[in-house]
Amino acid sequence: MKMNPLGRTGIEVSEYCLGTMTFGTQTSEAAAHQQIDLSLDAGINFVDAAEMYPVNPISPETQGRTEEIIGTWFAKTGRRKDMVLATKHSGAGLAHVRDGALISAKTIPEAIEGSLKRLQTDHIDLYQFHWPNRGSYMFRQNWDFDPSGQNKADTLAHMEEALEALQKEVDKGRIRAFGLSNESTWGTAQWLRLSEDKGGPRVASIQNEYSLLCRMADTDLAELCVNEDVGILAFSPLATGLLTGKYQGGVTPDGSRKSINGDLGGRVSPRVFDAVQAYLDIADKHGLDPVHMAMAFTVQRPFMCASIFGATTVDQLDHILAGADLRLSAEVLKDISAAHRAHPMPY
Repeated sequence: MKMNPLGRTGIEVSEYCLGTMTFGTQTSEAAAHQQIDLSLDAGINFVDAAEMYPVNPISPETQGRTEEIIGTWFAKTGRRKDMVLATKHSGAGLAHVRDGALISAKTIPEAIEGSLKRLQTDHIDLYQFHWPNRGSYMFRQNWDFDPSGQNKADTLAHMEEALEALQKEVDKGRIRAFGLSNESTWGTAQWLRLSEDKGGPRVASIQNEYSLLCRMADTDLAELCVNEDVGILAFSPLATGLLTGKYQGGVTPDGSRKSINGDLGGRVSPRVFDAVQAYLDIADKHGLDPVHMAMAFTVQRPFMCASIFGATTVDQLDHILAGADLRLSAEVLKDISAAHRAHPMPY
């Protein structure tokens, strides 16, 4: 498993990262523990969680269960040192986490304390803000994105306050590094500038959606990441399962994410299945598994730190891990580029 630097932190992480958002709903505790074991055995040292997980569905009753399951794995195995652990602080609007409070100097230590207790550990390696206080164009909000209502002074004041609070957590040894999620190029640049000018932990990574079907990071954000040593952590590299081909022809397998969330968070569109078919055809042409091709595409991007995949079942995990060493040829990448031009932004 190839290892990559996590920004400028000195931490090395595997280019495949185990996502855990189904731990506690679609994936049982026993199966989740098995997934962690198998992933570490395959050379993966990076696991990503969030205080709001699990999803499918999100509910007050299950909130925090994913972290608890990882915590029981630590308690059972004693292998905390073998894992680079990432988790996230929920942002504004999630009613059952701190009544939807904004991220602030008050909520940061509270959220970290809660995560540490559930995770049964004394530190978090990468602590991420799940989405910005000012809002985001991620999750299909790009179609109507309008930043004109933002207050720049308030945004920068919040960032300064948050960096100061985060530095206190670094000083206590409760977090090692800081990352963003669902952020923009401008927002990331401000976090970087303020940490350099005012102090506080430097942004190490940005966790945004990225796949063959979702490539908003290819331009301005890619340039920032390359020049500033901020690696992208791609979430949903299989486009919520669309790129496996299992939903083609109107099929919705029992127990799949689509059976729970019919439009896959707005990803099901009039054009998406034609786009998926174009990539399935490329995989078939070159004798590749479409899952392996989709994952390999993400990790070969020059601005990528790691690709965060999720597997509901152990069989799905085994399938993904079987392609972990794949590198796509120039011919495959050329065909992918042509498909992207023919099917841009299908959702």
